[in-house]
Amino acid sequence: MTNDFDNPFSQLNRNLREVPPEMRKKVMNDVAIAKLILDMAVLVTSNYSSLFAGMFKTNKKR
Repeated sequence: MTNDFDNPFSQLNRNLREVPPEMRKKVMNDVAIAKLILDMAVLVTSNYSSLFAGMFKTNKKR
């Protein structure tokens, strides 16, 4: 049985080619927007545990 399978991971060691500057700028902008959205999501959701703990905490003032 002949093995005609071309391993796609062998292509990772090849030299990278330069991309056009406008395409690079667009990709970097998209990555920056994705990072901004993730950071905003972390800001919104990071305090939920302390919020719920504060809501269900009972104060004993007797």
